[in-house]
Amino acid sequence: MFDKLDDLLIRYEEIMSELHEPTVTGDQVRFRKLMKEQSDLTPIVEAYAEYKKNKQDIEDSLSMLEAESDEDMRQMLKEELNSAKNRVEELEETMKVLLLPKDPNDDKNVIVEIRAGAGGDEAALFAAEIYRMYVHYAESRRWKVETMEVEEIGIGGMKSVSFMITGQGAYSVMKYESGVHRVQRVPETESGGRIHTSTITVAVMPEAEEVDVQIDEKDIRIDVMRASGNGGQCVNTTDSAVRLTHYPTGIVVYSQTEKSQLQNKAKAFALLRAKLYDIEQQKAHDAEAQLRKSQIGTGDRSEKIRTYNFPQGRVTDHRINLTLYKLDKIMNGDIQEIIDACIAADQAAKLAKMNE
Repeated sequence: MFDKLDDLLIRYEEIMSELHEPTVTGDQVRFRKLMKEQSDLTPIVEAYAEYKKNKQDIEDSLSMLEAESDEDMRQMLKEELNSAKNRVEELEETMKVLLLPKDPNDDKNVIVEIRAGAGGDEAALFAAEIYRMYVHYAESRRWKVETMEVEEIGIGGMKSVSFMITGQGAYSVMKYESGVHRVQRVPETESGGRIHTSTITVAVMPEAEEVDVQIDEKDIRIDVMRASGNGGQCVNTTDSAVRLTHYPTGIVVYSQTEKSQLQNKAKAFALLRAKLYDIEQQKAHDAEAQLRKSQIGTGDRSEKIRTYNFPQGRVTDHRINLTLYKLDKIMNGDIQEIIDACIAADQAAKLAKMNE
């Protein structure tokens, strides 16, 4: 580990030197690339510097203890020694986590797709509530949310909704939401007061740039049409809605949330790229089945990950055996505690695998 840390420290110093070269500051592409690398290395370099300082403090305290006869001074030195030893242990664990291989998609924006599953209208209503939960969560982090595709039902539910979340590190956080979400509650339409179980699926896909996915024009059919459904004035007066059909995969995407056909076309292509990129990612994960099993957040989309039990006011994440009795807050976007627990469990699983 320490050989790798020394190499990273050398690389960090090289970057800092390069950033001051006139040839680099004049090349914006190279400058941004170096700034990104510097930003990624900074937490590791800072932790390593603090680690070395505390190791030196331990040596100094031990040396002074040998020469010191005053009992009060010896007691103070022992406290400083214990503090430095504890900090060294903490920093060793921190550095191990920082050195874990990073998901190349972690810094990307995400496209989230929510679909109603079993449960009819009740599932569609729950899908709309989960959509609002993510919107509130994104807003709490000052991320931007943009709806891309939505199929609503008349009572306020959504059969499906796709939206983009734009924000630094959005994928690194939101990827843990992929899977089947289950709700247990008494529907408003249920006269007998019986608890029903409904499900929705959530797919979290990293935004794919054009360089990530090559789409051949011959493989695409583009249809334009009048937008339908709720959209306010003018939404149905022009052929602004865009539908893309990708022949090789059979994927169909539809965008009508904008009044401009060009904007809807751009959104539809962004959604299609994300879906195609996601297929490639899933293939890669399937090829590394054992690795996939050891990670949280990259599992099968058919995996039941969470239950929202309204009568008991609890939310349970089944992957990490976490139960919280604050369903109202969670439905209002307060999901950080769940995500933090998933990240911690994911890191622990990766560390355990690394130490095998």
